[in-house]
Amino acid sequence: MLMVTRKISIPLHEIELDAVRSQGAGGQNVNKTATAVQLRFNIAASSLPEEVKERLLDLRDQRITAEGVIVVRAQEHRSQERNRQTALSRLAELVRSVAIPRRARVATRPTLGSQQRRLDYKKQRGAVKASRRGASGWDGS
Repeated sequence: MLMVTRKISIPLHEIELDAVRSQGAGGQNVNKTATAVQLRFNIAASSLPEEVKERLLDLRDQRITAEGVIVVRAQEHRSQERNRQTALSRLAELVRSVAIPRRARVATRPTLGSQQRRLDYKKQRGAVKASRRGASGWDGS
């Protein structure tokens, strides 16, 4: 099983892994073996919880096709096994990003200390700008 979070996991039988030829410029990979890996994961046919499926389908990601299939390609390693592990980790990261919904940020009021630091910084920046204006001869008009 591919572990995604403590609560959500993806069984490996739901993931389709294919060895594909590496993409190169102008026939550079003619004699090379197929080390790149293409991973395909059908969101609708998976055993993921429904809310995670909906979030994945609503996600704007170029790896998710219009049919709801996640396609991940890995070809940066020379080893097919390392490319397979990279593709699986990319899928896990994508599912993990939507598995736990982000909490809405709670608006807080600034503390007196933070307000004072902000005012001090603004005074300091104003003084620096004023000294620069005086040194360059520019009067702002």
